[in-house]
Amino acid sequence: MVTGMIAQVLDLAATWTAWAGEPIPIDDRVYTPHKAIRRVTDHLIDHLAEIEARLAGVPTIPDHWHASASTTAADLAPFTAEDLDEARSRLTRLAQVFELRLTKLTTPELDHRNGEAWSVRQIAFHLESSLYYATAVGRLS
Repeated sequence: MVTGMIAQVLDLAATWTAWAGEPIPIDDRVYTPHKAIRRVTDHLIDHLAEIEARLAGVPTIPDHWHASASTTAADLAPFTAEDLDEARSRLTRLAQVFELRLTKLTTPELDHRNGEAWSVRQIAFHLESSLYYATAVGRLS
């Protein structure tokens, strides 16, 4: 799920160097190529930290992301070929980390839940929702 989602994000991102510089309103937020990459990356990091802490038997550190409610000055910058290369490097490495971690877990480890917390498997399926940020920007021409 995670590596497939990242591949779809990067497929869309490959078109974002054509972005005209106007934020794209979706639902009650606005998105830009940089914001979409930031949100996907932050979501992956957040849940990777949660998985690792859980597997180590320590409490997770609560996140303090501003999430998609805020649009930073950096989010409004042009999305260049260099930005695309950076996004590819960052996200493909995160995909590899998730793939290596999740494929080493046993079925009981993937499905174990601590109280109301999601299982690792549920987290992996939840991460597919990160595709929303990239589809908010869409395929640009």
